[in-house]
Amino acid sequence: MKKFSDFATGNTAIMGDKIKLENILGKEIVIKGYKVGDSKYNDGKLLTLQFNLEEKEYIIFTGSSVLIKQIEKYKDEIPFISRIEKINKFYSFT
Repeated sequence: MKKFSDFATGNTAIMGDKIKLENILGKEIVIKGYKVGDSKYNDGKLLTLQFNLEEKEYIIFTGSSVLIKQIEKYKDEIPFISRIEKINKFYSFT
């Protein structure tokens, strides 16, 4: 008999304690996973980012187009260590 994981495709569940993006700016985090979907609040996209900070698992939600483009470009590198910085009006992995 087949296992669900043998044929299922798509993102798995993203879990962790919710934290605000502003609370992790400039801190070293370990990116563990992500999901991009449609935002309920505007016509754009919503990034759910799963990461570890100080050995605890968290998630953030953001509509940052820069972070979405970066995570999709470098998704094959996950897991990786990074910081998120606010540069002018934009958030970016550094």
